[in-house]
Amino acid sequence: MMEEMASACCGEDGKPDFEKMKAFMEKCGKAEFTAEETNMSSVANHIIDRGLRTLTAALVATVVFTSSALVAGSVVAQSPTSEAESAVADVSYTPDVSFTLITGIAQGKLVYIGYGGDINEVVNPTLVVEEGDVVQLTLINGEGAEHDVVVSEFGAASALVVKPGASSTIVFRVGGPGEFVYFCKVPGHREAGMEGQIVVQAAVPEEEPVAVSIARNPADLPPPIGERAPTTVRYELDTVELEGRLMRGTTYTYWTFNKKVPGPFMRVRVGDTVEVLVRNPEDSGMIHSIDLHAVNGPGGGATLTQVPPGEERVFTFKALIPGLYVYHCATPMVAHHIASGMYGLILVEPEGGLAPVDREFYVMQGEIYTEAPFAMRGYQEFSVEKLLDEAPEYFVFNGSVGALTGEYPLRAEVGETVRIFFGVGGPNFTSSFHVIGESFDRTHEWGALGSPPIVGVQTILVPPGGAAMVEFKLDVPGRYILVDHALARLERGLVGYLQADGRLDPDIYREGPAQ
Repeated sequence: MMEEMASACCGEDGKPDFEKMKAFMEKCGKAEFTAEETNMSSVANHIIDRGLRTLTAALVATVVFTSSALVAGSVVAQSPTSEAESAVADVSYTPDVSFTLITGIAQGKLVYIGYGGDINEVVNPTLVVEEGDVVQLTLINGEGAEHDVVVSEFGAASALVVKPGASSTIVFRVGGPGEFVYFCKVPGHREAGMEGQIVVQAAVPEEEPVAVSIARNPADLPPPIGERAPTTVRYELDTVELEGRLMRGTTYTYWTFNKKVPGPFMRVRVGDTVEVLVRNPEDSGMIHSIDLHAVNGPGGGATLTQVPPGEERVFTFKALIPGLYVYHCATPMVAHHIASGMYGLILVEPEGGLAPVDREFYVMQGEIYTEAPFAMRGYQEFSVEKLLDEAPEYFVFNGSVGALTGEYPLRAEVGETVRIFFGVGGPNFTSSFHVIGESFDRTHEWGALGSPPIVGVQTILVPPGGAAMVEFKLDVPGRYILVDHALARLERGLVGYLQADGRLDPDIYREGPAQ
């Protein structure tokens, strides 16, 4: 079988011949390729598009060790020489590093071919990680022979993948520095070429980011209004287009309000007169505008604020109904403007203001549609085809991957009451917003501040263009994880941290049996 595939898929020089590979797979009835799809990226993309695109980050068909097991307290495979064997790991719902391998044929041999990131199209790539990393490794069958992947030093082994497009994922924690091997344990396959290295390096300080951060600090919002009479409030918004950091090593052209995603948190009270100035810089390439869902009037202001580059527009409205509202750009293609970062929240406080809390945070969820797959390094171009197909490569809190984990984690103290103003810019996906380890003591569903709050809510549904206000008291120290409970999206960047510091009350939460 191996010789047949090698002959069918390689040229006389022993290197992969993608035309022959295409013909071989079509002959086997495994896939269909157009004339343009003649490189490994196209073949890989096609395989994944045939129902498995979401498995490049892979939560489906996970075996042996899963990321949910990491948090549930299951044993995590570690290096036998790890110094941290007896330590309690700071567990997370996300791995530290992810890799995807596709089985294939190269130079007359069976091989693993890297997909995405630094290992894209590399044969039997060396997987470089840092000591202590939780590693997620996804295997996708690319040519129809039966394969698996094993990392015996860490006790991890995938299920067999038999049909083209079938996949399996393993998750394991590495120990100290060293070189280790991953391989296929199907008889004869390792000897036939299916073997690569995992290099564990000593941890090094993270390099200084060179790309501009567009992430909005969730603590960046105006203070509560409290008791005051209605007045005139003015906001100025600059619609800035800039290349910003999407994730480490990856950039994207964002369209923003005031250079951040989401735009500034606008805070007024019912009865206020609100003046909004929209200014579009001369170097912009697009017309921009604003539609505020708090506005009673055509287009929510968009009919009055279609601003060409180098110009500005101003309009005024009265805040009539208390609530938490989304605003966004409303210039065609509206979904493109929103997906590029042009959304935010405006809070219309009721008369007398909101009840006092200790901490307030501003969090929004969005989607980003890039031509290249998730986690590819370098500058990423926008894909209108994926936008219209509603197939985002990234889901993000506050504009970018890592915005609310490495860059701006939420911070509070045990005993404090936390309020989160949460909205969904979208443009396409509803969020099942959830804080792992907490329930919401009070929830104003749909941002309806004029209605009584719902008490004791675990997860709140927030549609695109919608918002909610949730409140809860922190009783236990530790890391709480902000997610959309459609948890496959976590694998595409959608996660945030809330760190609570303070003393542990063993009557509320402790290790061991009840006494």
